[in-house]
Amino acid sequence: MTTITFIHPDNRSESVDAEDDTSVMLAALTHGVDGIVAECGGNAVCATCHVYIHEAWAGKLDPVSDDEDTLLDGTASERLPNSRLSCQIKITPALDGLVVRLPERQS
Repeated sequence: MTTITFIHPDNRSESVDAEDDTSVMLAALTHGVDGIVAECGGNAVCATCHVYIHEAWAGKLDPVSDDEDTLLDGTASERLPNSRLSCQIKITPALDGLVVRLPERQS
């Protein structure tokens, strides 16, 4: 299990133990974390699983794909340099302790 911490817009933090080889989006949905809508179910077509990656973790993730980059331009909350789609972040043991901030809104 890999621990992921979600920081809500009100600065409340919520940590979950996530299954490896799934996505950060699926971990949020499985554990009932508010703030991830995931309308497309993780198919990278809707951008409703937008998160902000804590700066300390940004360099440890796979690069943003062209498709993800395009979708990030259409997020409901402001796109920042550390914006990612949580459906595109595969959980591995190397991400144990990952911290992501949830945006104000997804749609």
